[in-house]
Amino acid sequence: MATLPITKRGAEKLKEELHRLKTVDRPWVINAIAEARAQGDLSENAEYDAAKDRQGFIEGRIAEIEGKLSAAQIIDPTSVDAGGKVVFGATVELEDEDSGAAVTYQIVGEDEADLKLGLVNISSPIARALIGKEEGDVAEVQAPGGIKRFEIVAVRYA
Repeated sequence: MATLPITKRGAEKLKEELHRLKTVDRPWVINAIAEARAQGDLSENAEYDAAKDRQGFIEGRIAEIEGKLSAAQIIDPTSVDAGGKVVFGATVELEDEDSGAAVTYQIVGEDEADLKLGLVNISSPIARALIGKEEGDVAEVQAPGGIKRFEIVAVRYA
């Protein structure tokens, strides 16, 4: 199985979710199923059906997270020294060449991506355009409105 890059922070968030699913959500749904069973006829019991559906979701998510963590290559961005190049985990300050607007993104794994927080997926078009570039380089990104050009102002490993 191929390894999946993930930051140390992202791996911790997945571990926390896995812990919550196993210690809180799973016992709760088992209890809900038991209570619904106690009500009698299961063939017309909507609460039982809903609890079983929820149980299926929880068990599926547990398996998914365990699979991701077992294939994860955990990378601590603070220990990366790529000589100023944009790599996984790097925080990159950009300036839009057209508007002059400044944006900052950190390149992270698929499960960590949140554009509102400035976390972009390693496989996103912007991240792919930035990987391997250095401070002062210009990255061209195919955006829905056409090609956008960004100058790399700074690269940090934080």
